[in-house]
Amino acid sequence: MSDSEKVETRGSERTDLIVGDTNRDGKADLWVSDTDGDGKADLFQFDTDGDGKVDVTMVDRDQDGNPDQVVDGDGGHNPAA
Repeated sequence: MSDSEKVETRGSERTDLIVGDTNRDGKADLWVSDTDGDGKADLFQFDTDGDGKVDVTMVDRDQDGNPDQVVDGDGGHNPAA
């Protein structure tokens, strides 16, 4: 895996369904997004070390609950600050 690896999502739009602060440091570190407008999550991103940058991106293109692709970094879908 590389930091420049891109992930394909179900669509080109992005609606964040959940933005969470799981380690309670006042900064977002979890983003769950819908990229095709159907209201279901298919893009999951995590800041695992608290530096404010996405460390892991997972996509579930067929929305079966199992990740179809996991990459290091933002996967070409860096969340809005």
